[in-house]
Amino acid sequence: MSHTLSQSFGQAFLGGSPGWYKLTIVGFLLLNPIVMLLAGPTVTGWLLLGEFILTLAMALRCYPLQPGGLLAIQAVLIGLTTPESVYEEVTGAFPVILLLIFMVAGIYFLRDLLLFVFTRLILRIRSRESLALMFCGVSAVLSAFLDALTVVAVAVTVGMGFFEVYHRVASGKTHTTPHHDAAQDAEVQVLHRDNLEAFRGFLRALMMHGAVGTAIGGVMTQVGEPQNLLIAEHAGWNFGQFFLVMAPVTLPVAFAGFGTCWLVERFRLFGYGTPLPDAARAVLEDYSRELATRSTPRDRQLLIVQAIVAILLVLALAFHVAEVGLIGLLVIILATAFTGITEEHRIGKAFEAALPFTALLVVFFVIVAEIHDQHLFEPMINRVLALEGSLQAVMLYLAAGVLSSISDNVFVASVYITEIKAALLQGTITREQFDWLAVAINTGTNIPSVATPNGQAAFLFLLTSTLAPLIRLGYGRMVWMALPYFVVMTTVGLGALIYASH
Repeated sequence: MSHTLSQSFGQAFLGGSPGWYKLTIVGFLLLNPIVMLLAGPTVTGWLLLGEFILTLAMALRCYPLQPGGLLAIQAVLIGLTTPESVYEEVTGAFPVILLLIFMVAGIYFLRDLLLFVFTRLILRIRSRESLALMFCGVSAVLSAFLDALTVVAVAVTVGMGFFEVYHRVASGKTHTTPHHDAAQDAEVQVLHRDNLEAFRGFLRALMMHGAVGTAIGGVMTQVGEPQNLLIAEHAGWNFGQFFLVMAPVTLPVAFAGFGTCWLVERFRLFGYGTPLPDAARAVLEDYSRELATRSTPRDRQLLIVQAIVAILLVLALAFHVAEVGLIGLLVIILATAFTGITEEHRIGKAFEAALPFTALLVVFFVIVAEIHDQHLFEPMINRVLALEGSLQAVMLYLAAGVLSSISDNVFVASVYITEIKAALLQGTITREQFDWLAVAINTGTNIPSVATPNGQAAFLFLLTSTLAPLIRLGYGRMVWMALPYFVVMTTVGLGALIYASH
């Protein structure tokens, strides 16, 4: 069937996205300049922020880089922000960008070890509740000392490995079939279709427990999240002081989070509680036995090298010997040099997962620059800082949580901590007030932000990963599955903050 030139342009625009979505994006691009002329930059800024969030919500239909990128380009063209402001935001986040480029690729070269270890764990732990708590707890502990994005990258690598192993067998192939496309459900045999859906549900739950675990652990320590370092620097706290100051809020939140993990699995709430199907367990057991049976000196050498590199990775991150991204580059060099991976195309494959998200994150910083240049959050910030006493800490916690769930939590934390540091230096607030307001900012930007995928970079990375469409984990489903954690942890955090600040 032949198409006219205009039809070809229409079909090519945003590829295979639904027609209504294409028209919606075009409508946004036509509407924004009109609103800018009639209502001004503040209204247009909020409108464009909402439009960008919609592109994230539609990530399974169309990767957000293209529609979100078009909106970001328009934001610059109509004067909501400038290239200079965008560059400033991007350079300020350069450590995160380095992390994405090199660390995620580095984890790719440890996937054999990770799959080996986690396959054994999943096969040995038969209780759903215990397995969920293990995933959540390990993610929390790791995130307290490592970067949350690194931990989620590990979880995604493990999840992708499990899915590919089972999908190969469900498609009538063997565990070791090369070049298998895990996205092609048409290949899946009828016998395995129901089990495949159940396996997707099982993996979705594990990934969400792991992602929330990064938030539970990340809020506790000075190195857990990027904004924690910023807050600690302004407050003059070292690692131990930071942990002790935050503990009256973060420890109750951690217990509440782990309790929520157990409850949603035990009673199968909010999309959790799907057990590992017997057929999938049998496939993973066969895979584990086959690996053990056909293990050669070369296979063992591969695992030994990856184990040594993994230990060096943990030590380097724990002692912060360099920026996380540079440590990731170290992992790539060591893991490839000692396992014989020297071909450019084999090394390049490791970067496929990270670079699209890196580009999306830079687009996201255009929106952050627009928020900053148009002072969109300033009215709410000023109202909160005008309050007095413990009410100020409470409202700061809630306001930081709301803003962090729709924007970048590092940006929100930097704005708030700068303002209260200025108030301290001017003598408007006491040092004791400053400490509790800093606690409110840190916990507010870390805990309620689990509500949406755009609240934390680790959540956004999971949403836009190659694993998400395979296990049917979209924006709406992530919000729904995060809801019990958000409600319980936010409420407990607020209660703990009120109790401790009195």
